[in-house]
Amino acid sequence: MRGYSIARLRSDRNLLGPLLQTFIFSELVKAAGWTRERVSIFHYRDKDQVGVDFVLENATGQIVGIELKPAASVTRRDFVGLERIAAAAGKSFVQGVLLYDGDQTLSFGEHLTAAPFPTLWA
Repeated sequence: MRGYSIARLRSDRNLLGPLLQTFIFSELVKAAGWTRERVSIFHYRDKDQVGVDFVLENATGQIVGIELKPAASVTRRDFVGLERIAAAAGKSFVQGVLLYDGDQTLSFGEHLTAAPFPTLWA
């Protein structure tokens, strides 16, 4: 079996993306297991193939979208999927978070935030 170093994973985003997605999913499932509120985790993809990696929905129908981007910077275009699910969910949409490999939390409008990966555990 071929091993991958952290440096190689950071330099080859094609390797990092699927690994990161699996890791974040397992963290979300663990967190959902200890929360008092029932939370379901879904994936969203529309007819145009625009998607959101994780959609969390509580028992009252409130929705949070989480998108992953294994890059050190983000732009407005990176929020297309979160904007689509916000439009589809309407008032049920509470927050869209784009987790990325940067070091700043940035606002991209009402209910849309880019945050470093470690904020998942903050």
